[in-house]
Amino acid sequence: MRPEFDYQPPDVPLDILYQDDLVLVANKPAGLLSVPGKLEGRADCLISRLQAAQWNTLLVHRLDCDTSGVMIFAKTKPAQGFLGQEFEQRRAKKTYVARVAGEIVGDAGHVDLPLCADWPNRPRQMVSHEHGRPAQTDWQVIGRASGETRVRLFPKTGRSHQLRVHMLALGHPILGDPIYATGAATDYPRLMLHAETLGLHHPGTGAWVEFTAPCPF
Repeated sequence: MRPEFDYQPPDVPLDILYQDDLVLVANKPAGLLSVPGKLEGRADCLISRLQAAQWNTLLVHRLDCDTSGVMIFAKTKPAQGFLGQEFEQRRAKKTYVARVAGEIVGDAGHVDLPLCADWPNRPRQMVSHEHGRPAQTDWQVIGRASGETRVRLFPKTGRSHQLRVHMLALGHPILGDPIYATGAATDYPRLMLHAETLGLHHPGTGAWVEFTAPCPF
C-alpha cells in the first residue's frame, strides 16, 4: 500500500455471487483490501469478512484494494490447490472493464511490456525490458465519450498493477487511479477498474464455469 494511503474500507454487506461445497465467489467492493494489510489499522478485508461468516474460506488470488469485482475463494485445501493451479497455469480467464483518460485511437490492440517493481516508489510498478517479467494485455474499446474511453481488458498474465501500468504506457491511465493518474484524471471517487468476469474449471467437476459481477460505473 502507498504510505499516505488513508484506509477507510466501505461499510457494505457481503455480495456473494455463488457458492457450493468447494468454492465461494464474491463481488469485492472498491476500497476494500483482499487480505489484511501489513500496517496497523488494515486488518479489515474481504477474506476476514468472509471468514467471519464462513470460517473455512481460503484465499486463492487477489484484487488490488482500489479494484472491484469477481474474486473466487476455496472452501477446502484440495480445492484451494486446484484453483491456484488454474491461475498459475493461466487456465483462468479474466475480463475487466475500465474507463481510461483520453480517446484511444483504434478499436482493439495488444500490449506486450514486461513489468517489475519500481522499488524506490513502491507500490508503483514500471515497464522494464531489462528487469521486468513478461506481461501481456489485450484491450477492446466498448464505448467512447468526450475525453475518455471505455475498454474491456483481457490480461494474459497476472502481474501486479498490470492493467494500470499497461494503460498508462499507452498514454491512457485509468481514471481515478491514485497511483498512476495525474491532474484531472484523478478527480474521480474511485479507480475506474472492475473485474467483470472470471472463468475457470470447477475443482469438483472439472467443468468450465464463469462468474460475472456487473460493472458499477
